[in-house]
Amino acid sequence: SSGINAEWPLRPGGTMVCGWDKRGPGLYYVDSDGQRTTNYMFSVGSGSTYAYGVMDTGYKYEMSVEDACDLGRKAIMHAAHRDAMSGGVVNLYHMKQDGWVKVSQTDVSQMYYQSLEERN
Repeated sequence: SSGINAEWPLRPGGTMVCGWDKRGPGLYYVDSDGQRTTNYMFSVGSGSTYAYGVMDTGYKYEMSVEDACDLGRKAIMHAAHRDAMSGGVVNLYHMKQDGWVKVSQTDVSQMYYQSLEERN
């Protein structure tokens, strides 16, 4: 059993679920059929291929929280910039043992054009 209530409305394509239990932190991808997969990194949604390109390039096993947040922010920004269905804001959270903390909320357009200026 997947442990997912069949009445729970999953988005087409799935969703990510994270949390912390007696075994430590956990990250799961739950597909629209309720099947779950665990791994160290996921991207979900129509812009996920763009996000995976950034994450695959920048991910390191031993990253600081700050570096991981920067990578996540950059991955979401690229996905949202290239995919109109991904939204226009990066809401970034850090899951800790005692709960989550909102790290930032940033406008994608502002981030994108700032990144262009920094590259030039």
